[in-house]
Amino acid sequence: MSQKKMNDSELKWAVEGSRTLLKTRVFDVLGQTERSGTGLEGDFIAVEAPEWVMVIPELEGRFALVRQWRHGAEAMSIEFPGGVLDEGEDPETAARRELLEETGFRAGKLTLLGVTNPNAALFKNHFHVYLAEELQQTGTQSLDEDEFLNFFMMPVDEVIASFGRGEFIHAMMGTALAFYLRHRKYCFK
Repeated sequence: MSQKKMNDSELKWAVEGSRTLLKTRVFDVLGQTERSGTGLEGDFIAVEAPEWVMVIPELEGRFALVRQWRHGAEAMSIEFPGGVLDEGEDPETAARRELLEETGFRAGKLTLLGVTNPNAALFKNHFHVYLAEELQQTGTQSLDEDEFLNFFMMPVDEVIASFGRGEFIHAMMGTALAFYLRHRKYCFK
């Protein structure tokens, strides 16, 4: 059975009303009444959260990674350092702060690799990915009171080969790796 192809104006939905269904420390769940370009009305869920940042610290062919417990997965996760932007903070400042807090490294050079939406079906926020180079170790982590993590170095090729296996479970790390591979013009054989 074939269906008529819709133009972009028919595909779009407009938010006609929004209400907070749940307010948490890290995000709000919204109920939104929306109308399609064809006139259909429906109720949808959206998550409003602060912007997120992830930093890929690279030094001498190795990445600095963090290993921490992830409550949603109820599992350990190995990933790049990152976190939530503080209110009023720009993404680059947040990237430098998160890198320093979680690894003790300062970046001499920071490059924005890309910005995406973590899950466009639900989330309203964005996810910013930076490459940190020319790293200088201060020797000091500065973690939040409820932040428990260890950082370590691992060869770049090992990280790429490990993604999606074992403790390499964080999907946004996969997005960060894709941005990194594009930046490095990495070719698979």
